[in-house]
Amino acid sequence: MLKYLKGDKSIWILCILFAIASLLMVFSSSSNLAYTQYGGSVTTILIKHFLHLSIGLCLMVVVSNIPYKYFYNSSIILFFLALGLLLIALFTGNEIANANARRWVRVFGFTFQPSELAKVVLIMLLARNLVKYKGKFDTFKKSIIPILLPIGAICALILPSNFSSSAYIFVISLILLFLGKYPIKYLLSIIGVGIVGLGLFIGLVMTFPNISNRVDTWKGRIERHIDGDTEEQYQVKHAKTAIALGGWRGVGPGKSKEKYFLPQSSSDFIFAIIVEEYGFFGALSIITLYFLLLLRILLVAFKAADSFGALVAASIGISIFFQAMLNMGVSVNLLPVTGQNLPLISSGGSSVWMTCLALGMVLSVSYRSKEIKRKEEELAKMSQADGGYDDALEDIEINEMDTSSFEDGDIKEIV
Repeated sequence: MLKYLKGDKSIWILCILFAIASLLMVFSSSSNLAYTQYGGSVTTILIKHFLHLSIGLCLMVVVSNIPYKYFYNSSIILFFLALGLLLIALFTGNEIANANARRWVRVFGFTFQPSELAKVVLIMLLARNLVKYKGKFDTFKKSIIPILLPIGAICALILPSNFSSSAYIFVISLILLFLGKYPIKYLLSIIGVGIVGLGLFIGLVMTFPNISNRVDTWKGRIERHIDGDTEEQYQVKHAKTAIALGGWRGVGPGKSKEKYFLPQSSSDFIFAIIVEEYGFFGALSIITLYFLLLLRILLVAFKAADSFGALVAASIGISIFFQAMLNMGVSVNLLPVTGQNLPLISSGGSSVWMTCLALGMVLSVSYRSKEIKRKEEELAKMSQADGGYDDALEDIEINEMDTSSFEDGDIKEIV
């Protein structure tokens, strides 16, 4: 099967370790969910989550075998697809687990959260536009359509139902722009536009409350977080209790008590259950896995054959790590409740599938970049031998190289 696992093998190993940890923790932490939604059957949840992980790993295999140059222009089509799904979710979407927000749509019988797809697609599109228009952003006006408009459209459609996801995507977009050497003064302008847009939305909701019921929820979460223990949230209290019970060694696998009280024990607050059952060392192991994954992905970005691949890989790595830190920060009460799950570990099909799809893109960058380097070296050796130049051109498909995403004047001289 190894021939089908393209790209960095260390990333594959880390993903398999995450999948094993995810199965163990979702099985252990889903007792509350089992009794409220599945008639007490934890096995049903385990099978469902196993299917989600299997689909996700299949997506990784499929996407890693696709040359990442195809993501360059397909990002435009996928962007409009994501916009369409977000519009459907906004006006006719479903509510799940009393979330009091329309964030989900049904696709082929599966419940899907379009914001997860939008996050990945926006990374692809911004990376493409940064490469394509590099050196052409001499005025902020010229970056409105390729840069500001995609960010604004995605964030605006997600904001009414999910402020934390909208803010998270906005921050990841800013990091991507910074990595892509987008002018700092224009970056500050985008931040200003975002703040103004958020203010206008809040003012509009205050005037017309029927637009969204989420502003009061955001306000309440922030106020309860600032006030401390007097008005602390029910979820945070039990998450802190779980962490306190865990101590250094934990109470043991499957022996958590707080999983019966935490409403989102297998998703948003799964890290608290990890600490309770496996203690400080278990938590440290999970954090270490995320650090290692980030480092391997950044190494892939560093070795990428072109700027598009480097930007996509680096942004995906940072986004996964950043989301993990957000989730852990909520569990230990450093941050207000955000609703961001623990990537690659929490239950939930949308998050697992889109995270695996994004990692498949990183693996594609890793594999194709190595192939390009190998072909460069092979061409160099053949060109030194008598007649080797012509043979090299016949034997090696140079056309696989993604020359469309190199900057002007930066296409490597390989012959």
